[in-house]
Amino acid sequence: MSETAESPPVSPGFLLWHATLRWQRGIAAGLAPLDLTHVQFVLLASTWWLNEHGERPTQIALAAHAGTDVKMTSQVIRSLDRKGLVEREIDPKDTRARRLRVTRRGRRLAPRAIAAVEKVDAEFFADVAHDAALDLLGTLAARA
Repeated sequence: MSETAESPPVSPGFLLWHATLRWQRGIAAGLAPLDLTHVQFVLLASTWWLNEHGERPTQIALAAHAGTDVKMTSQVIRSLDRKGLVEREIDPKDTRARRLRVTRRGRRLAPRAIAAVEKVDAEFFADVAHDAALDLLGTLAARA
């Protein structure tokens, strides 16, 4: 590791932190015209994808699919409900659970939001070997 007064030691975590911040700024800018935060996007896109594959997930199942905190997922889903992008319906088999369905408006917005995020991803990772990046990120994600 090298270190100077102007810069901290070079470490994978520090570099990942800075890369993540840069990527998140790009995602936020790409989603701003669609009036979505990054977390709203992840939960809307995940719900849309699950619905497209015949599933009506509960909020807990959605949180597991998206890798998000259950309480935070509930709060964000409520905000997407208020925006008219998802509907939360009581599960007839478990009145404590809410089944999620993307509304017509959400079904129109989700693919546009996915395209915006994919554009940011393509630009951010343009100079990186695609397969190597996916292998590294897959390895890191699997450790969670």
